Amino acid sequence: MKVEKTKLDGVLLVKLEVFEDFRGQYVETYNEAIYREHGVDMHLVQDDISVSSRNVLRGIHGDAETWKLITCLYGSFYLMVVNNDADSPQYRQWQGFTLSDTNRHQVLVPPKFGNGHLVLSEKAIFHYKQNTYYNPAGQFTIVWNDPAVGAWWPVDNPILSRRDQAGHFVN
Repeated sequence: MKVEKTKLDGVLLVKLEVFEDFRGQYVETYNEAIYREHGVDMHLVQDDISVSSRNVLRGIHGDAETWKLITCLYGSFYLMVVNNDADSPQYRQWQGFTLSDTNRHQVLVPPKFGNGHLVLSEKAIFHYKQNTYYNPAGQFTIVWNDPAVGAWWPVDNPILSRRDQAGHFVN
C-alpha cells in the first residue's frame, strides 16, 4: 500500500496492492494495523454503499466531525473533494480524483471537507468507511457547480437529487 499526500492538506490518496492471477484479483481494502503504520489512525464505525448509473452526481456533502475512506468497488467515478473549513487557508479549494475497480485507489477525506462523485461508467458502486455515525442534521451541502468553488466536472448536466440541486436538505 502506498499513501500519498495531495494538494489539499489532510486529504490522502491510498494506492492499494492488487494480487492478480489467472483466477482474477484479490485486494485487501482495509486493515487497521497497516493503515496505522501509514499514519491513518482512526476507529471506523460505519460502512456505506451507493449504487448509481452513468452521469449521476451525488454530493458535495460533509460535516465537521467525519473522516471518510472512499473506494470504488465496481465501475468508475470522478470524486470531488472540497475544503469547507472557513478557517483554513485552503478554504473552498478542491481536487478531483478518478477512482475505479481497475486502479483500486482510495481517498481519505477529513472532517470539514465535502465530497461528491460523478459516475463515469454504466454503473458504479461507491463505498466508504467512516469514523462517525451518519447525522443528517450536522451535514453541509455545497452545490456541485458553485461558482465560489469553481470545481471542474466532466459533464455539464448531471443527474441530481433535489438536495444537490438546492444545496441543502429538501423535504
